[in-house]
Amino acid sequence: MTLRVVIADDEDLIRTGLRIIIDSEPGLTVVGEAADGAAVLPVVREHRPDVVLMDVRMPMMDGIQATRLLVALPEPPKVVVVTTFENDDYVYEALQAGASGFLLKRTRPDDLVRAVRTVAGGDSLLFPSAIRALAARRQTARRVPGVGRLTAREGDVLRLMARGLSNGEIAADLVVSTETVKTHVGNVLAKLEARDRTQAVIAAYESGFVSPG
Repeated sequence: MTLRVVIADDEDLIRTGLRIIIDSEPGLTVVGEAADGAAVLPVVREHRPDVVLMDVRMPMMDGIQATRLLVALPEPPKVVVVTTFENDDYVYEALQAGASGFLLKRTRPDDLVRAVRTVAGGDSLLFPSAIRALAARRQTARRVPGVGRLTAREGDVLRLMARGLSNGEIAADLVVSTETVKTHVGNVLAKLEARDRTQAVIAAYESGFVSPG
């Protein structure tokens, strides 16, 4: 199956570069582009991509609001923020809005391709140190009722998720099966009403369940 990608960036050079990288990879194709945030939604509705590569700083509408609109669609695409600086507060807000992760614009082409395949497959792009640093700066102390309903083992899984561990690594750490970890992760996402692992980790930091320090 060919994965369909939409690129949203106000710089022609960036869009062209991303298109060349993606279109040169078997199984990936760029089906549309948008030069500002306001143009993303109609492009997505027309082309129904699997993944949107989203700049955060764009005219008319920024990538944060555009992400909110996209994830509210009945069958939303996965959103990956493409940014210049990993410690930009815009990145954190985009993740809060529903993005599945972020990439730096200096990312190597093969890492970009791997990221598109990763989020299209239902996983998140977690960069624990960057998210931890952003969370530490914001210190929102948001109330997340679902945190109090986590079992002890689900809490252990969430803490390991916040460290960026995969299901296999969590299974090895807790000495359980990968299927058991998948079950726990699913329960964590449901209780926190999180769209994916990134949203769960952000909720863990913002609620104080996991300390950014």
